[in-house]
Amino acid sequence: MTREEKHLMVEDLQNVLAEAPVVYLTDASGLDSAATTQLRRECFKNDIVLRVVKNTLLKIAMERTEGKDFSPLFDEALKGQTAMMTASVGNAPAKLIKEFRKKQEKPLLKGAYIEEACFVGDDKLNALSELKSKEEVIGDIIALLQSPAKNVLSALQSGGSNIAGLVKTLSERES
Repeated sequence: MTREEKHLMVEDLQNVLAEAPVVYLTDASGLDSAATTQLRRECFKNDIVLRVVKNTLLKIAMERTEGKDFSPLFDEALKGQTAMMTASVGNAPAKLIKEFRKKQEKPLLKGAYIEEACFVGDDKLNALSELKSKEEVIGDIIALLQSPAKNVLSALQSGGSNIAGLVKTLSERES
């Protein structure tokens, strides 16, 4: 690879890292071609971009990416073969890896960067797969806020029908 090709690769990785809110670094070495193809298909179905990267070029791109601190990933995650997964939903790659590993031993999670937080090690996979997306958290908050209002409205509506029924019964008795 020439210097110019390396420079273009670093710029491309830098652009990807700047735009992606979610970056997973995995070890998919040892997968045969059929398993690798299946992994790529699953990634495509789930709107996850998978690319194999050179650690040295990825580290340079990470260092040059402004506004994001990838440094916790440098020591542990950038060793051996690295496949980078980028997505817009924080738990999507973790769920995909977890599901894929029901049939294969790999990919292993080396590290992840999710909206300003770094996670290092395969032992974090379960926690990452259970993370809620931004939309799920907003939905939960809205449901919690709506619950008391629904209770009050329900009480007012049921109380109104009780009072109306009582008044109707009293008026019928007097006649």
